[in-house]
Amino acid sequence: MTEITSKYADFEGLRERAVALRREGLSRRQIRDRLHVDNNDILNRLLAGEPPPEWTKRPNAKDDLRARARELRLEGKTYDQIQLELGCSKGSISLWVRDLPKPPRRSRADASAIARRGWEATLERREAERQQTKRDAAAEIGTMAERELFMLGVGLYWAEGTKAKPHRLQERVTFTNSDPHMIRVFLAWLRLLNVSPEQLRFHVHIHESADVPEAERFWREEVGRSGSFGKTTLKKHNPTTNRKNTGEHYHGCLAVRVNKSADLYRRIEGWWYGIVEATPLTG
Repeated sequence: MTEITSKYADFEGLRERAVALRREGLSRRQIRDRLHVDNNDILNRLLAGEPPPEWTKRPNAKDDLRARARELRLEGKTYDQIQLELGCSKGSISLWVRDLPKPPRRSRADASAIARRGWEATLERREAERQQTKRDAAAEIGTMAERELFMLGVGLYWAEGTKAKPHRLQERVTFTNSDPHMIRVFLAWLRLLNVSPEQLRFHVHIHESADVPEAERFWREEVGRSGSFGKTTLKKHNPTTNRKNTGEHYHGCLAVRVNKSADLYRRIEGWWYGIVEATPLTG
């Protein structure tokens, strides 16, 4: 204490300098460094009554939310109710209103109902954000050039299509998928490669416990007049498994086979490895 007293013996002179610097627009940190005042209590006394310069006042985007949260708290609203109305976190609400009186306790049922509505509102907000993100991403694609569709189709087939194995050198183009959008892109790719509709043969693969006629109708509608349909393949139903692909939206898979496609298969394999060779693997 003696050292501090001696260091700031000329307090009034030091205060005059501190006030002058403050009125020039310096911040507390700048004044502290300029005057070598490392004691916060002394610095507070030196600047007592002097407002900070405008440039040091940072705008807070949550000021309006904070003010509204305090209004709601004074009306007797709980944290859950305030969160439901304002959409901000309970942690922020707690910081903003902790000095205000607590509202009277509610029944457990009322509290649960309020919390449930708050969670439902949170889920709705998250879902809206998810959908907006997907819409924004879809808009980034724009139109697709033929070369882009060509490269996409090669990768799509090599990821999802049937491939020859060392033990089974069957070179035939067959693509099977349950996603109608994948089937649609694959058919567009085949058209780009000048594969005629007469070369295409479709087969539905589906569990026998599903609505088979509806699935066949669904896939015929999806492909239009692109080719002909062969016999549907039924998968045995195992009642002991907890299968998720059921219900009205389950249509099984569609296999797209290209007849007389050995040469096309070899070209697809070559295109794929051409892509691999052309891809820079290091930065």
